[in-house]
Amino acid sequence: MTDITALARANVRDLTPYQSARRLGGNGDVWLNANEFPLPVPFELSQNTLNRYPECQPKLVIERYARYAGLQPDQVLVSRGADEGIELLMRAFCEPGKDAILFCPPTYGMYSVSAETIGIEYRTVAATDNWQLNLPAIAEQLDGVKLVYMCSPNNPTGNLISADDICQLLEMTRGKALLIADEAYIEFCPQATLASWLAEYPHLVILRTLSKAFALAGLRCGFTLANPPVIDLLMKVIAPYPLSTPVADIAGQALSDDGITLMRQHVAQLNDNRQWLIDALRQCACVEQVFASETNYVLARFSDSPTIFKTLWDQGIILRDQNKQPGLAGCLRISIGTRDECERVIAALQLLSGASREHA
Repeated sequence: MTDITALARANVRDLTPYQSARRLGGNGDVWLNANEFPLPVPFELSQNTLNRYPECQPKLVIERYARYAGLQPDQVLVSRGADEGIELLMRAFCEPGKDAILFCPPTYGMYSVSAETIGIEYRTVAATDNWQLNLPAIAEQLDGVKLVYMCSPNNPTGNLISADDICQLLEMTRGKALLIADEAYIEFCPQATLASWLAEYPHLVILRTLSKAFALAGLRCGFTLANPPVIDLLMKVIAPYPLSTPVADIAGQALSDDGITLMRQHVAQLNDNRQWLIDALRQCACVEQVFASETNYVLARFSDSPTIFKTLWDQGIILRDQNKQPGLAGCLRISIGTRDECERVIAALQLLSGASREHA
């Protein structure tokens, strides 16, 4: 009998897939582990002609996102989430077995998974103690690197990368590699976007998504922003019909003036909840440290994170364990939910703590 696994590529046989929130499971009713918007947003399908293939790059979606990002349509590519953008860049620019990518953990796990899947070497340069770029160490590792991935605000730490450091990294990689800025959470700190930098840096690429602030994680719609030569190359490797007609329909609505206004209202609401949660976490005796955040999640270090994670899990409050990430021992990441969900987290932690700091 044929051993099917023996036919697979060795790197795939040995690969540990990305442990997405849904893949990890759980039976909760307070889902605070995937950085989703906590409530559904009402959209209705207007396109009912499904017997025809969709446009590869739906014109309305591209035009509206370009206007939203302050760019030209030829600087925008739409794909199945930003995750597809991560992989398209590797497929277009990296030769398996020859080229490498580089990123700075702790950060988003899909950079390594995509590289391993394709068979591309990945190099890591640990972030500094305050989760900034270690530029001298990066410089030593750049030989043979085609793509440098940088998440800002960074997942799971929640911090922005220093603009001065990004400038230095762009100069360091000019003519050698692309710098990919993953801006999945940029709507929570829009002043920090690098979109306007594309005019000066031909090797800068930006990844965006509708999954977070736009409350459309289930839609799987993301964007790659870059100068036309990069977009043209990505168009050579993207699937023929990356967006289904219903996805393009809803994405177009989300990017309308009304849709963007609604998104900004949701961002303001989540930012208020985030500050409430940070203040409340700092009063919990079981919390050792709460880190500043520019996103829709908060990272905190706990005195006994395994017990806290499991106890809340058993109560149906699902958080994201970050203990295995470099430098994040004892850390859990908490997505910002509704105020009621945030209050449930704090109530559970206060019971575990026995008392808040105020009364300890």
